[in-house]
Amino acid sequence: MRLTLQVLISHGRMARKMGLNPESRINMLRNILTGLVRHERIETTMARADEVRFYAEKLVDYAKKGDTDEKAMKMASFWLTEKDLIPKLFKVLAPRFENQTQGYTRMARLPSRQNLDKAKMAVLEYKGNPFPPLYPVRKDNELTLINQLLKGYREERAQQLAEKA
Repeated sequence: MRLTLQVLISHGRMARKMGLNPESRINMLRNILTGLVRHERIETTMARADEVRFYAEKLVDYAKKGDTDEKAMKMASFWLTEKDLIPKLFKVLAPRFENQTQGYTRMARLPSRQNLDKAKMAVLEYKGNPFPPLYPVRKDNELTLINQLLKGYREERAQQLAEKA
């Protein structure tokens, strides 16, 4: 097989096809994005979650401009198939991420589907949602070596400052 320059250049086609024609792909992305805005956490395949994540973050970027912005309203009405979610986007999600510039979503891997097609699964969620966290909060263990060394350093430093004063 001869490697040509055409194989190496992507020509801007970066989106996954996911086995669908362009119209079906857009409709699938719209439906997943609508479910994400409605429930703020969805479970889907890894490829779909990774693809939707970009559009979910762009939608919040546009929503932060406000519901008076014409382009923001066009984007919201195009990407959300259920029009009752447009106020939620502008009144709930946009104010939540007002102080952030990016990184509105979180994606976590799930075990693959064993009984069907063994597809890699993921959970995609907006940060700050009302659900319990996907991963348990790790507690700092005071008995680890690094924490013991830091504790000793702090005590020595406090003694040195007390002696100087």
